[in-house]
Amino acid sequence: MVQLSKFPSQEASRHAVFFGRPHDPASMRICVLGTRGFPHVQGGIEAHCENLYTRLADQGCEVIVFARKRYVKLDKPYIYKRVLVVPLPCLKNKFLEAFLHTFLGIFAAVKYRPDILHIHAIGPSFFAPVGRFLGMRVVVTNHGPDYERKKWGKTARAFLKLSELIGFLFSMRVIAISSGIMKKHPRFAAKMSVIPNGVVASSVISDDDVIRQFGLISGKYILTVGRFVPEKGFIDLIDAFESFQKAEPEAADMKLVIVGKADHETAYSLLLEKRAGLNAHIVLTGFLTGQAIAQIYSHAGLFVLASYHEGLSLALLEALGYGLSCVASDIEPNHIVELGANRYYPAGDVRELEQRIRRNLAEPLTGEQKERQIRMIRRQYDWDRISRETLKTYRDIL
Repeated sequence: MVQLSKFPSQEASRHAVFFGRPHDPASMRICVLGTRGFPHVQGGIEAHCENLYTRLADQGCEVIVFARKRYVKLDKPYIYKRVLVVPLPCLKNKFLEAFLHTFLGIFAAVKYRPDILHIHAIGPSFFAPVGRFLGMRVVVTNHGPDYERKKWGKTARAFLKLSELIGFLFSMRVIAISSGIMKKHPRFAAKMSVIPNGVVASSVISDDDVIRQFGLISGKYILTVGRFVPEKGFIDLIDAFESFQKAEPEAADMKLVIVGKADHETAYSLLLEKRAGLNAHIVLTGFLTGQAIAQIYSHAGLFVLASYHEGLSLALLEALGYGLSCVASDIEPNHIVELGANRYYPAGDVRELEQRIRRNLAEPLTGEQKERQIRMIRRQYDWDRISRETLKTYRDIL
């Protein structure tokens, strides 16, 4: 393997300006690929990387994240909470965007001479052997089997499965965000670590100016969060909600709130927007962050995750962290949090979803149940602990 020395003094000086301190040769330098970027960029991997790498930067690591220009809307590198974010070009194409951005990012990473090159998601892990050939220590985080997403055709699914295999074979360590991923690939268990997604410990917000802007009343809406893609099951949820409206007279003042948007306009996203537009009780808020999304979670009467595919849903973890009663499809990743039998339904079964919505609205969680749920989430999915475990993985490699 080609051995690369630390980067030259001119580059070190530029890097020191970015971080506002002299370069410490003893500190760990991490380059990151596979995310669209942050802050304020929609996506589970984006939230994962924002929370993880800002904490690693606080622990003394030098972190360089390669973002996609069209999402961060900036052309020049910038600092966010001590993380250097370097925007790179990318195509506006759902099939080639991540592939070409990662290709550019691999070679952009070389000049930073990272101690660790961390690649997120199975598609970008196709380039793990290139990183190894260029002398970098490669870690891959497997966020779940993306080839199960409905948006991919046969060719794309085959490529993603190949990329996942390449990531296992050529990385030095694979981080799986759930135990289900490890169980699915037992032959690679020796090089895998299970380090889950996390949530930021949040307090319920009493302010209601944001929900009032959307015409919402505290406790009188069902919430779901995610990108407008088929595997999120939003059309199923709309069907179940409208059946609930017809069957229950007391549901007249309930609304369904969908937080999120489409990354790329598709027939599905257009259908979703059309269906929502035909029902005055369905509210599309767009993508929300910060205090706005915190208020939406704080005042919801019920959270529903109708997904056909997930890795480990951050939206579900966040909802649980706010003490919300939650209903979820019975796919394996959703069982990791053990909601209880009466809060799961068979994925795609609209009738069962409607019944779960009706039952869980009629039987809300007690205060004690909410507090127990919040404590469990804060204990098991704490970002500070997750960042320490990730840093230990890096040190084990070094």
